Amino acid sequence: MLLEKIKNRLVIVCGHYGAGKTNVAVNLAKAAAAAGRRVCIADLDIVNPYFRTADNREELEAVGVRCIIPQFANTNVDIPSIPAEFQSVFQTDEMCIVDVGGDDGAVALSVYRDGFIECGYDMLYVFNACRPLTSEAEEAVESIRAIEAMSSLTVSGLVNNSNLGAETTSETVNRGLKVCLAAAKAAGKPVLASSVFRNVAGRIEGDVFLMDNATKKLF
Repeated sequence: MLLEKIKNRLVIVCGHYGAGKTNVAVNLAKAAAAAGRRVCIADLDIVNPYFRTADNREELEAVGVRCIIPQFANTNVDIPSIPAEFQSVFQTDEMCIVDVGGDDGAVALSVYRDGFIECGYDMLYVFNACRPLTSEAEEAVESIRAIEAMSSLTVSGLVNNSNLGAETTSETVNRGLKVCLAAAKAAGKPVLASSVFRNVAGRIEGDVFLMDNATKKLF
């Protein structure tokens, strides 16, 4: 299971736009809470129009997850902001999951580089072969390198989150895993697991992290 492969208390979830980072981050926080861990999740997604942790705040708090949400989350005010409360992730003994929005969102991480290095961290790169600009291994490696350069931090491993929403099949996941493995090899990183919706039938290759689809429903 993905949770068992995480070595540090601080967990950064990053990836290209639309890869499904927030789905992974929310499900990871819920899994940690269910395992009896004290957990907080910090929304560092500075691009307001996209699906973000703030959309799941009530559900997360109901299972005991502390949420750190920017002031302007879920508003029509598109001003990048990081709440002062974010500093608490370096001062607590909670497992803290940081949801980073898109490649450019990694810039916000660089502000806290020293804190992450001092405390220790895992940085998970969420990969989705079904999304534009990461459908090929070379593109994913370019995205990983860009995030590492902008954040001044290092990706620990990849999570294959290849999916087509409700149309996802085991074949979708397995095809994506092949591309993910190629990208991981080229980048010199391990593939930690494939994150898969619970209702996907069929055999999934490799280690699997089962998830509920936490994505906000627009229709």
